[in-house]
Amino acid sequence: MELLGIDIGGTGIKGAIVDTETGELITERHRVATPNGAKPADIADEVAEIVEHFNWKGKVGCGFPALVTHGVAHTSVNIHKSWRGVNIEDLFKERTGLDFSVANDADAAGLATMTYGSGKGKSGLVFMITLGTGIGSGAFYNGELIPNFELGSIPYKEHKRIEYYASDAVRKRQKLSYPEWGKRVHKFLRLIEKLFSPDYIILGGGASKKFDRFKDEINIATPVMPAAYQNNAGIVGAALLAR
Repeated sequence: MELLGIDIGGTGIKGAIVDTETGELITERHRVATPNGAKPADIADEVAEIVEHFNWKGKVGCGFPALVTHGVAHTSVNIHKSWRGVNIEDLFKERTGLDFSVANDADAAGLATMTYGSGKGKSGLVFMITLGTGIGSGAFYNGELIPNFELGSIPYKEHKRIEYYASDAVRKRQKLSYPEWGKRVHKFLRLIEKLFSPDYIILGGGASKKFDRFKDEINIATPVMPAAYQNNAGIVGAALLAR
């Protein structure tokens, strides 16, 4: 089945048509910048632009950077605060006329990785961690999603959220080398290991493509690996939501 998947991030909104039987993108990715302020109406306009780019008429799956239950956003760390309480599915349907299935973006990325990528066939407790504008996380137990497992919101020292210390955006903003940043990622993963004793940790998001540049700084007992889909996992997982 071919479905449109859209991945909404703090800096970019990406979409592609996906073969959900194989997990392969059957079109080139189309990317637009996330509007300044990331307000609901502005993001809805950009989502509509992606739908129109592909001349898409069917169901759409969407990963969204917030805690999402039954299509409603409940947090707004990397988006405008006015998103809280908004039914994202209804908003996008009103703007495009199409049916949307929306979930947390890291949950969507994890779904792709557990179905087709590094997590396929792995049992026990598996965390999918996305390192990007913030830190997203998807949790799976024996292949089943535990939704809205927000590990990036764990407080760390003087930081309100550990993503303010170890996200890829912090690396760029503070001009950290990959080894310097890798030490921060290590501290985050070591904390997760102590709290939850996972069986596997899979790293996704844009930074997963550079895993070789910081992996030597990570020294924990839990196996850590990059997501096979890397930066496309969010799009593929979003399409799976629509399926």
